[in-house]
Amino acid sequence: MSSKHYAKPLNDLIRALSGLPGIGGKSAQRLAFHILSMNDGDANAIAEAITEAKRLMKYCSVCGNVTDTDPCGLCEDGSRDRSVICGVENPRVVAAIERTGDFRGFYHVLHGVISPMDGVGPDDINLRQLLTRLQKDDDAREIIIATNPTIEGEATAMYIAKLIKPAGLRVTRIAHGIPVGGDLEYTDEVTLSKAMEGRREL
Repeated sequence: MSSKHYAKPLNDLIRALSGLPGIGGKSAQRLAFHILSMNDGDANAIAEAITEAKRLMKYCSVCGNVTDTDPCGLCEDGSRDRSVICGVENPRVVAAIERTGDFRGFYHVLHGVISPMDGVGPDDINLRQLLTRLQKDDDAREIIIATNPTIEGEATAMYIAKLIKPAGLRVTRIAHGIPVGGDLEYTDEVTLSKAMEGRREL
C-alpha cells in the first residue's frame, strides 16, 4: 500500500512489510510508521535480529527442524524416546507440540504436504529423508503423522502410511480433536495434547 505522498524509503519499507504473511497494506503502513517512531537502538536491534536469524538458522540434517546447531538440540537430547518419531508439516508445529510437554519422542519436519493441485508431489517435501532415516534407525517402532486435518494433510498421511507400514512399523495419526481445516501451530496445548493421546492406527 505505497503512496505517492510518501518518500521512496518509506514506500519501500511498507512494500517489504506487506509481503509478510498476514500483513495487509494498512497493517504494513502502521508497522512502518511505528518503526520510524522507534529510537535508533530499538530499530537497529530488529534489523540485526532479522539479519542474524537469516545468517545463523538452518535446517537440522536429521529431522529438518530449524536450528542454529546441527544436529538440533531435540535430536541431540538423549533423554527422549528413540522409538517414536512424529512427522509434522513445518517447524512451527514442532514448537506447538513441545509446548504441551507431553511428547518425548523425536520429530521429522516434512516442510509441506502433498498437494497435486499446487504441483507439490512426494518428491517436493522432506519425505525421502524420512525413509532414509528409518532405514538407518533400528530403534524406531512408531511413526505418528501429525499433519493438519485438511484434504492435503490426510492425503499425505495416507501416502506415508502406505510407504512405511510394509516395513513393520506402527503408523498412527493424531486424533481429530482439532477442527478440520485448522492449523496445528495455532491450536491450544490442551487440544494438541488430547489429539496426541487419541492418535489412531492407519
